[in-house]
Amino acid sequence: MVAAVRVHKNGGPEVLTYEDVQVPAPGPGQVRVKNHACGLNFIDTYFRSGLYPSAGGLPFIAGNEGAGEVVAIGPGVTEVKVGDRVGYTATLGSYAAERIMPADRVVKLPDAISYEQAAGMMLKGMTVAYLLHRTFKLQKGMNVLIHAAAGGIGLIACQWANLIGANVIGTVGSPEKAELAKKNGCHHTILYRQDDFVAKVKEITGGKLCDVVYDGVGKATFPASLDCIRPLGMFASFGNSSGSIEAFNINLLQQKGSLFCTRPTLNTYTAKREDLLAIANDLFNVVASGKVKIPVNQTYPLKDAAQAHRDLEARKTTGSTVLLP
Repeated sequence: MVAAVRVHKNGGPEVLTYEDVQVPAPGPGQVRVKNHACGLNFIDTYFRSGLYPSAGGLPFIAGNEGAGEVVAIGPGVTEVKVGDRVGYTATLGSYAAERIMPADRVVKLPDAISYEQAAGMMLKGMTVAYLLHRTFKLQKGMNVLIHAAAGGIGLIACQWANLIGANVIGTVGSPEKAELAKKNGCHHTILYRQDDFVAKVKEITGGKLCDVVYDGVGKATFPASLDCIRPLGMFASFGNSSGSIEAFNINLLQQKGSLFCTRPTLNTYTAKREDLLAIANDLFNVVASGKVKIPVNQTYPLKDAAQAHRDLEARKTTGSTVLLP
């Protein structure tokens, strides 16, 4: 038996139950991973609340990201061996001391990457990697708007966009978060609670607007985000921390300047193992070089997962948060 955090019914943070669970031996193509750190992400709250249904129904073990050591392998596994340090992002099951994983979904960690770093960046960092390099290929000199710039994805995205040479604009909720975003490569911060971010973007860009908006906020920033984008620019909506964007008339994209709009997910971009490895290696290389840092600003014992969810939803956290089994 190992400790885990399970959801028996959908609801608020209080439904996260710390209990012992049985972990079976790995079957064909599977590995057993002893987690050293588990990542906390906003998507975890969507599964907990029921906004995103669990494919296996209830109950389920929460969590979508982690890092640890392979302690057993099933028949036919060639991707890793016992003793390998690995990181992963996979739908559900990471809030546990140990878990079973498909072997083709884990990635070996370079020596330069710690377990806590990996747990704080596999989902968030790979999300930034595909957003900036695949969904819309950000280039030097472009204007980019990153919503929630002081969040887990935001701080990584600001550093990486700055490294590329883009003009980085970020929305934040407080002066403290603005300072944090600036320290992580954001050139211009906008306090969205008190300022009209559309007007500020126009001012910052001299009326040119942004080539792309990366939006993990959702309902609260739509459709205003579209007014920040130049004609033929891209709106990449990859999350909905404030609620889902509701159905809208597609003619709106034409009216705002023949805009492109996409709702990408990491699972699609990493569905093939070769793509998973390529995106992970892009991330590992830029982090190992020291050019992009992974700020793990909060750690909680695994048993305090409910409090971690409360703090995340109350916007009390910055950067990455990890749970320690």
